Formats: sequence, C-alpha cells, structure tokens
Amino acid sequence: MENRYQDLIKDMTEKELLFHLYATQIILLTISYILGMMFYRDIWFFMSFFDWDDHKIFSIGVTSGFLVVIIDVILMKILPKSYYDDGGLNEKIFRNRNFFHIAFIAFIVAFSEELLFRGIIQTKVGLIIASLIFAIIHYRYLFNWYLFMNIIVLSFFIGYLYQWTGNLAVTFVMHFIIDFLLGLLLMKKTAFINKN
Repeated sequence: MENRYQDLIKDMTEKELLFHLYATQIILLTISYILGMMFYRDIWFFMSFFDWDDHKIFSIGVTSGFLVVIIDVILMKILPKSYYDDGGLNEKIFRNRNFFHIAFIAFIVAFSEELLFRGIIQTKVGLIIASLIFAIIHYRYLFNWYLFMNIIVLSFFIGYLYQWTGNLAVTFVMHFIIDFLLGLLLMKKTAFINKN
C-alpha cells in the first residue's frame, strides 16, 4: 500500500497535487460549515472562535510556531532522512511556489484545519478525539512511523493550546507559521539544489 501511495505521488503533476490540496481544504470547509450550522445555527458561527485582540496570539501562537519549526529543523539535521520521507509530496507541492503562494496555501490549510478540528470537533467531543482525527486525516504520514508520531504529538500540542487559550486565533497563527516556514524551507532547498 505504501508503494502504491509513493507511485501515485510520483505520477501526479504539481498542478494535480495543488488541485487535490485545494479540493481537500474545500471539503474540510464544507464539513465545517455543515457542522457549524448544525451545532450553532448561525452562518457566522466561526467568528466567535477568534479573538484577534488577545496578546496570547503573539506570546503563545507565534512563539510556539517558531519553536516547532526550530525543533523540526534541528531534528531534520540530526535524524536519518528516511524519518522525514513523506513520499516527496510536500517537496513537490512547495518546490516551485513563490513566497505569496506558499503564504496562501499555509493560510487556507491553517484556517480550514483549525476551524474544523479545534473549533468544531474539539469543542464538541474533546481534545483526544479531535487530535486523533486530525492525525489520521494526514493520511500520507501513516506510512512513516516517525512522521505519524510527529503529527500526533503536534496535534495534541495544538489542541492543548486551544484548550488552554480558548482562542482559535492562537492556534491558527501557530499552524500558519509552521506550514508557511516549512514551505519556504522546501522552496529554498529546491532553489539551492538547482543552483548548484
């Protein structure tokens, strides 16, 4: 099954991967909207999850986002490359993107995933179930024990921060920073390799 997944990734063009990425985010937003209307019966229900005047956005969200990326980069340097092998998906998505496209992807992914998994699912059924669903939906990591454990720990950490702060803006900013900075690193890595 892992080989089929890796062959599928190799056979897909960057355009196809981007289409699937955006389609997945649209599906998550649609699920969020349906569940939000069921639970909150208000089209603007998600606004109550975000408090943009909260100082914890910077002190916790930004700081935690940078800390996760720094730890990840250090571990990438000292651990075997196989530990970070996701079949080449992330590299293929980000390698030819520009700064603004990476920011847009990170924004859409952070918003749709945080809204659904933390804002709706965690609020209604708790941290453990929301974190496990979040980890499982990152299907590509199921084939690599280290990446799967990594996403589980990260999911529980983000969920804990949401439970602690009660503010989705904090976890949204954290998630955005992680995806954005790691996307930039993949873009720069490819540019460096192509230059040499």
